[in-house]
Amino acid sequence: MTALTVGGPRPFVGRIRVPGDKSISHRALMIAALGRQRCTIQGLSDGDDVTHTRLAVEALGARVEDHGSGGVTVSGGLTGASDPIYLGNSGTGIRLLTGLVAGYGFTTTLDGDASIRRRPMDRIIEPLSAMGASVRGSGEGGTLAPLKVQGRTLRGIDYTLPVASAQVKSAVLLAGLRAEGPTTVREPAPTRAHTEEMLADAGVRVECGDGSVTVWPGDVEPPHLIGIPGDPSQAAFWLVGACIAPDSDLTVENVYLGSARGGFVDVLARMGADITVDSDSGDIRARTSELRATHVTADELPGCIDEVPILAVAAAAAEGVTVFEGIAELRVKESDRVAAIIEMLNVLGAESEIDGETLAVSGDGRLGGGTVDSHGDHRMAMAAAIAGAAGSAPVTVEGFEATATSYPGFARDLSRVTGWTP
Repeated sequence: MTALTVGGPRPFVGRIRVPGDKSISHRALMIAALGRQRCTIQGLSDGDDVTHTRLAVEALGARVEDHGSGGVTVSGGLTGASDPIYLGNSGTGIRLLTGLVAGYGFTTTLDGDASIRRRPMDRIIEPLSAMGASVRGSGEGGTLAPLKVQGRTLRGIDYTLPVASAQVKSAVLLAGLRAEGPTTVREPAPTRAHTEEMLADAGVRVECGDGSVTVWPGDVEPPHLIGIPGDPSQAAFWLVGACIAPDSDLTVENVYLGSARGGFVDVLARMGADITVDSDSGDIRARTSELRATHVTADELPGCIDEVPILAVAAAAAEGVTVFEGIAELRVKESDRVAAIIEMLNVLGAESEIDGETLAVSGDGRLGGGTVDSHGDHRMAMAAAIAGAAGSAPVTVEGFEATATSYPGFARDLSRVTGWTP
């Protein structure tokens, strides 16, 4: 593992652009691969997760031409892959692709790293099987990767998600493109709507109701150009750093501001953050603030679930007890993020307590230092590094290389906005 030590406190100043939104990047590649016309994608995320999705659609028969600086042109057409497809650490990649290929007349094997092989796949196997799909996994119960997907004729279903999940919703909707009749997904709480929005832009009949999305089968005709804005989940790291580090004034440019992705901004605003959003440009500006505790309900957690590690750092730097409800889903991310967050908070000197699916973080306005194990989780590595740069004592991040999953240039940008030298 690579260890990196970051010492502060350092002001976060200037302007910065984060990588293209990871969630949109995955979907852009997949939807473009389904089309019959060439589609240019600009601003594609340069992280390992999205690279694996690009290689996956190429293995399945699409042609991807690289133009540099996050620009690619995709010529669609899926013919099947002769070898297993490796998705690395990407839960989004493996789950969405399972739905994508389920209705095609070929067999696909999807696999990933050790972390992916531990993550639950029954949540997609159940609804896809109800559609007539053949998805066979490994392990006890056959619910773990690698997944063998044997293409079959599918039928549309009306499915209610037991747990709010954009990945499961998207897998079912993508399978619905090849099904007989409409496919409806109902969700208990709003999740990011990228899949349904992008399918509608690609000419698919999509109807959104009160907590439901329905797609009809049909041809996918992606637009000639898909522009990908900055990833709000990556922006959150810099904005929290600017809120808690002294003498900070930082703007993150061109951030995606669509539905179900800006929950972390609402949470920070409730905590007293000096944070402003320009809805026209997508710029978000944050300045040094005196943060106070807040309460994040289970209903709003899906809108900021990827930001909980860095929001936990904000909670540790705030006065009072911040509560996060409905955290069970965090246990099945790239790591057991609940356990990893508690470990990190102990290093930072904040007290934390778990009660069922609720995490309480007691902050006193200060951040300590020490050694934090990322557990191979990119968001934990970045959260710990921000705590080191903004806090009063150095933090050594073990497994810092995990940042390459979504943000290969993170250390470079940390140096740029804080003046820290690796």
